[in-house]
Amino acid sequence: MLALWSVSVVLLCAWRFSYAQYEHLGFLPGYQDPAQDLSTIPELPKDTPRVQLRLAGEKRKHNEGRVEVFYEGEWGTVCDDDFTIHAAQVVCRELGYLEAVSWSPSSKYGKGEGRIWFDNVRCTGNERSLAQCESNGIGVSDCKHSEDVGVVCSDKRIPGFKFVNTLTNNINSLNIQVEDVRIRPILSTYRKRIPVTEGYVEVKDGGKWKQICDDEWTQMNSRVICGMFGFPGDKRYNTRVYKMFARRRKPTYWDYSINCTGNEAHLSSCKLGHMLAIKTNSTFEQGSPVVVSCIPGRAFAPTPMAGYKKAFRQEQPLVRLRGGAVVGEGRVEVLKNGEWGTICDDSWNLVAATVVCRELGFGSAKEALSGGQLGQGMGPVHMNEVKCSGFEKSVTECPFSMDKDSEGCSHEEDAGVRCNVPAMGFQQRLRLSGGRNPFEGRVEVLMERNGSMVWGTVCGEGWGTMEAMVVCRQLGLGFASHAFQETWNWPGAVNADSMVMSGVRCAGTEMSLSHCMHHGQYLSCPKGGGRFAAGVSCSETAPDLVLNPQVVQQTTYLEDRPMFMLRCAYEENCLGSTSSSTPGNSYRRLLRFSSQIHNNGQSDFRPKASRESWVWHDCHSHYHSMEVFTHYDLLSNNGTKVAEGHKASFCLEDSECDEGIEKRYECANFGEQGITLGCWDTYRHDIDCQWVDITDVKPGDYIFQIVINPNYEVAESDYTNNIVKCRCRYDGHRIWMYNCHIGGSFSAATEDAFPGLINNQVIHR
Repeated sequence: MLALWSVSVVLLCAWRFSYAQYEHLGFLPGYQDPAQDLSTIPELPKDTPRVQLRLAGEKRKHNEGRVEVFYEGEWGTVCDDDFTIHAAQVVCRELGYLEAVSWSPSSKYGKGEGRIWFDNVRCTGNERSLAQCESNGIGVSDCKHSEDVGVVCSDKRIPGFKFVNTLTNNINSLNIQVEDVRIRPILSTYRKRIPVTEGYVEVKDGGKWKQICDDEWTQMNSRVICGMFGFPGDKRYNTRVYKMFARRRKPTYWDYSINCTGNEAHLSSCKLGHMLAIKTNSTFEQGSPVVVSCIPGRAFAPTPMAGYKKAFRQEQPLVRLRGGAVVGEGRVEVLKNGEWGTICDDSWNLVAATVVCRELGFGSAKEALSGGQLGQGMGPVHMNEVKCSGFEKSVTECPFSMDKDSEGCSHEEDAGVRCNVPAMGFQQRLRLSGGRNPFEGRVEVLMERNGSMVWGTVCGEGWGTMEAMVVCRQLGLGFASHAFQETWNWPGAVNADSMVMSGVRCAGTEMSLSHCMHHGQYLSCPKGGGRFAAGVSCSETAPDLVLNPQVVQQTTYLEDRPMFMLRCAYEENCLGSTSSSTPGNSYRRLLRFSSQIHNNGQSDFRPKASRESWVWHDCHSHYHSMEVFTHYDLLSNNGTKVAEGHKASFCLEDSECDEGIEKRYECANFGEQGITLGCWDTYRHDIDCQWVDITDVKPGDYIFQIVINPNYEVAESDYTNNIVKCRCRYDGHRIWMYNCHIGGSFSAATEDAFPGLINNQVIHR
C-alpha cells in the first residue's frame, strides 16, 4: 500500500522565484502567474549511483551547511580529504544554487552521523552530480566525522530550476518537482488585502499549481508556511466556508504530504511525507485543500479597520534590531537589568534567529548574521552560546552561557538577523530613473491622479537625508548615500515628468514614501518640478557614529578664559549670547570636555560636501568640511535649554584605530577628511569650541546633552545612538559630570530620569 510507505526524504524545494520571494517588501510570486521558461535537469548515465544531497548541521543560512548524501535509504556525509571549491560547485548546482561561495573542512557545521559516503572526492566542477566525481568509491572511506565537509552556496537560485528526486525508494521513477509555493487568497475579503494572510497553500508541480490535501496537515506545517511569508504565527479560520468552496470547485491535489517540526525557517528544511492515496481524477476521497491563516505583525496591520483585529503584538519590548538597512534586519540587542546589550555570535543559528524574528512580529529568519556584519553595538554583551528550541516566545527565554570563558566576546562578534517580512508591494510604487546605475536616479512615484495611476516626480524642496533613507529602504537598495534637490543631470522617464508629490517630510523609519507627511492632492513646489525634482543615491552600507560617554565624563572641567583669547571662537559663534558685550579683558567660564567619536558602522564616514566646497578658516589654518558637526546643550531638569555650544568640524580625521586597521584620513596638507570604519576621531578638551559657555548659568543640577551629526547631513545606519546624555551638578565654582550614557542604551524606566527629553530618538526638523 502506498499509504504505508514510511521512507521520508528531505523536501528540497527549488522555487523559481526563491530569491525574489526573499526580497524585502515586494509582491510574492504566484499572485500573478507569469509565463516561465523552465530549465530541465539533464539525464544522468545509467551507471551513476542515484544520490540525493542536503545541507544540514549548525548553520546560519538555509544555503549553507554540512553536505549530507542520501544513498540506499541512509543519510551520510562527505569527507574533506581532497575536497575543493570545484566539488562545492557541483554540490551547490545539484541543489539548485547558481554557484558555490566557499567550503569548510573539519566539521565546521558539526559532526554528522551514519556512513561517510564519499572520500577523496575530486571534481572538475562540470559534473552534473557529486556521484559523477572521482572518489574512493561510494561508502569507501577511512575518515571520521570530525572531517565532515560543509559548503556555502550563493543566495541566488538557478532560474527555473527543478529539483528532480531520482531516488526510487521502492517505487520506480519517482520524480518530485516543486518549482514554487504560494498562499492563494480564496475568499473575496482576502483577495484585495495586502498582505495576503489567508488562503490555499499551493505548490507548483510540473508547471501547474496544485493544492495540498489536509489529511495529514498539522499546525506545525502552517507555522512554517506563515513564517516563510513573513508572519510570526497562524490562527484558526472558518473551515466550513472553505469546504463549501472545495465542493463547488474541485481541487487538483499534489501527491505528497509534508512533515514539519515547526521550528524550520524554510519549507525546504521540512521532510516530505509518504505518497498519499490518490484517485484517478487527482482528488482525494477524504480531506480538503490545506488552508493557512497567518497573523501579521503589528507593523503590517496598523489598524483594526484594515481587518486585522488579531494582529500580533509584542508583549514586552525586550529585544530590538539596530543598524539594518531594511525592515526586519539588524543587530540583535536585548534588555537585561535595565540596560540594552548585544548577543555574541558563538553558536548563533537560524533557530535562534527565527525566535528573534517571530518575537518582533516578523516571520522566520532568512539568515543568522555573525561577526558584527550590521555594525558593532555598544555597552555589554548580554548573551553567548544561545541555544533555542525554536518555540520560545522570546530569545531571552533561551538557554545561554555567560561564564568567565565567554566573557571574551567583543562587539566584533555581535549577532544579527535578516527576517522574512510580508510582501506589501511597496517596491512597485516607486522607482529610480535616469541614473548611471540601479542605485541612483530621479525619484518617481506611482500616484492616483484623476482616477488613474500615473508615474511622476517628487518636489525637491526640503528634500533631505531622511526622505532619501525611506526611498532606499522601500526599494531594498540599502541606505541613502546622498539626497539631491536638483536632478537636471538625470532626465528620467519622459512620461513621468509631471510632479505628483510635494512637501515630503519623513521621520526616516517609514516603510514607504507614501507613509511620510506630504501635501497630498494640494501640490506646492515654489521652484517647480523639472530640474528641481528629488533624487537619491543609495548604498548597501553606511557608517554609524557613536560617541564614547566615558571619555566625556572623565575629562570634564571648568576654565575661565579671557575674551581676548577667544577671537576665533567668537567668529564661529561658540560663545554665549552675552559675549558680544563682554570686554576683551573679561573672562568667559567654559565647560570643557573631550569627545571621542567612533565609527562602528559598515563603511567610512565622509563629509557631505566635496573638498572643492570646503571653507578655509584663517584662525585654525585648515578647512572646515561640515558647517555643523555636533551640538552641545546644557538643559534644566525639565528639558529647557540654558546654555548651548556647537562645533563645526575642524576636520574629520582618524585619531586612532582598532588593531589591524590603518588610518586613511588626516587634515594636514588639505588631506582627505573622514572617519574610517573601526577608527575614531578625538576632539581634545583644549581645542576651540570644545566646550559650552556657562558664564551666565546659575548653580544647580542640569542635564548635559551632546548630539552628533545633528542636521543629518551624512546618512548613518542608526541615528538613535547619536546622543549622549549626562547628569551635571554645578555649584558656581566646580562641576560634576556623572551617569553619562548613550541615548536609548537604558530601559524606558531608566530614561525617565531625564524628564522633558524624547527617549531613544533625535527629533527631525
